[in-house]
Amino acid sequence: MEEPRALKKNGGSSTEKVLADDHLFSEDAFSRSDESDDSIFYTTDRFVQHLDSLALATVEKLIGDLVIEENPVILDLMASWDSHIPSSLRPQRVVGLGLNSNELSKNPALTEWCLHDLNKNPILPFANDTFDVVLNVVSVDYMTKPFDVFREVNRILKPGGLFLVIFSSRMFEQKAVKIWRQSSEEERILLVEEFFSRDGTFTRPHLFESKGKPRPKDDKYAHLGIPSDPIYAVYAEKKGDMRQQRPRPSSAEASEYPPDPEELRRRKEAVKHTLRCPHCELTLRKWEVPQNPFTQWDVDFMYVCFNDECPYLVQGWEVMKQQGNSGISYRFTYNSYRDRCLSVPVPHLHALKEGIID
Repeated sequence: MEEPRALKKNGGSSTEKVLADDHLFSEDAFSRSDESDDSIFYTTDRFVQHLDSLALATVEKLIGDLVIEENPVILDLMASWDSHIPSSLRPQRVVGLGLNSNELSKNPALTEWCLHDLNKNPILPFANDTFDVVLNVVSVDYMTKPFDVFREVNRILKPGGLFLVIFSSRMFEQKAVKIWRQSSEEERILLVEEFFSRDGTFTRPHLFESKGKPRPKDDKYAHLGIPSDPIYAVYAEKKGDMRQQRPRPSSAEASEYPPDPEELRRRKEAVKHTLRCPHCELTLRKWEVPQNPFTQWDVDFMYVCFNDECPYLVQGWEVMKQQGNSGISYRFTYNSYRDRCLSVPVPHLHALKEGIID
């Protein structure tokens, strides 16, 4: 078997070079608040999911959509007890690389596994051009030498092979690197794109986002009315001879929203007759306007869309966040007295529902 190619010895690792030469990163950018030995920290078994069930389903579907190779050879990088690989892929081989032997041994997707601390030694123990796909799910925020790791992943991928990096907003903060903790979710996307682009050995990175969806009703945080965990993915292929490979499908979530502007205008004009939301076309519910010194409504009730999956509400979380109002969205509302369509802000999915008139 071909031995792994070592990283450059002169001048330290590529991450160390970046920190020394690049003004974008401070010297402690990849430090952690807890610098204790990772192998000790991860000795504790954690047979729990770190994302809600809808987010996990999104991860599995994304992997199934993007992995187009027949019987692929897959590496789950920084693996645990669940690799989120759909059974429909029928991989020839799945290797898990992680730090907890109990978790890895109980991962049903793995055909083999090994213990390896990437933060101590980013050189991967595999030969060149070994894998069709490398997955990294909710772990990139813990890499202290990401540029070295991404270079190594490129080495062990076959030409045209896929490196798929998936992350969310949840983490072990004490083990996440400083630059990740201090970055916004949008900045984290740019950061992972930089990891891919630095050496020019990957194709142009692509992006996937899924956020603002209602949290599953059986989730332990559902009572808080907060949206489902967001899912972000940045992925690219190893450059090389890819003539024999069919193109990967787009990762963009299928959406028919917003509808054609003329169609949306027509729906809004029809609300007074249909009492249906023009964005999701479900029936509006009669809502009693709260009467207190802080309200300025001159009506006793209005009609509100209480569909938690309405695209107007789902996309509203991001729209408001971009305007500096994080944690707020809005519901479509119709004032029948004035024949006016408007929006009412909501801080969570439970807001306003106490005023529904059956």
